[in-house]
Amino acid sequence: MNTLICGSMAYDTIMVFHDQFKKHILPEQLHILNVAFLVPTMRREYGGCAGNIAYNLKLLGGNPLIMATVGDDFEPYAARLDRLALDRTHIRHVPGSFTGQAFITTDLDDNQITAFHPGAMGYSEQNQVGQAANVTLGIVSPDGRDGMIQHARQFQEAGIPFVFDPGQGMPMFGGEDLLNFIEQATYVTVNDYEAKLLQDKTGRNIAEIAGQVKALIMTLGGEGSVIYTEGKEIRIPGVKAAEVLDPTGCGDAYRAGLLHGIQSGWDWETTGRLASLLGSLKIASRGGQNHAPTRDELSAQFRLHFGYDLVL
Repeated sequence: MNTLICGSMAYDTIMVFHDQFKKHILPEQLHILNVAFLVPTMRREYGGCAGNIAYNLKLLGGNPLIMATVGDDFEPYAARLDRLALDRTHIRHVPGSFTGQAFITTDLDDNQITAFHPGAMGYSEQNQVGQAANVTLGIVSPDGRDGMIQHARQFQEAGIPFVFDPGQGMPMFGGEDLLNFIEQATYVTVNDYEAKLLQDKTGRNIAEIAGQVKALIMTLGGEGSVIYTEGKEIRIPGVKAAEVLDPTGCGDAYRAGLLHGIQSGWDWETTGRLASLLGSLKIASRGGQNHAPTRDELSAQFRLHFGYDLVL
């Protein structure tokens, strides 16, 4: 059983300014803002929603297929995927473009200034869901606007259940677009802030949206998550992280847990708990793809936190 992960592949360049932004930005001069920050600390991470979700799903023993568009600079990422045995058959190179890039500058108060260049993501509609074989579940995560619309329609037309995960792509869509996604999707997943945006844009409340899909999953950060399904609200507890280092990619780790549980036919309580555990393990490491627990370690952690066995 293959899980098709439609979404972005990106490099995250993270720089640390060893001071506070507020000391160097004059509020009364914002109309002529011209500042430069010395960033002696910098690292480059592998990211993108599709890349992060696939990485976590592979840890769980799943069979992720990444469907994404990338640029001329993708070779280091391609080599990493090969080392991880992650299939890249459906990663399309768009000549003359860059792979998606996030440039994040953080100060000592954990404030962030981010610039994002979508690059090849703007050509994601060149990929077709039907090009992937033996797919039994999919996800439409943040990507190019046209690609997200097209892939959702193609999943529905092919009769393949899929998760709609608007994430940071939410601002690209109006209420009618989002209602179309919900009508086509089998599942919807959002965080609490995105849930508010989704309700504002569609004019429908959480219960109404949940009634249109098999399940609506809303994450609540450290407070856990809520799964709305069949008229019920299933509360999933958060898992206390060993250390809180970097939230980048936590939502993607959670979504990988959801996908694995759905593919495995588990109940929502177990599926949500696995997703919660993955998010907790991710936040204890920097970057979206540097945590590497074995399946045995994941099973042991699951029993430690939830009191029953889960065989991965």
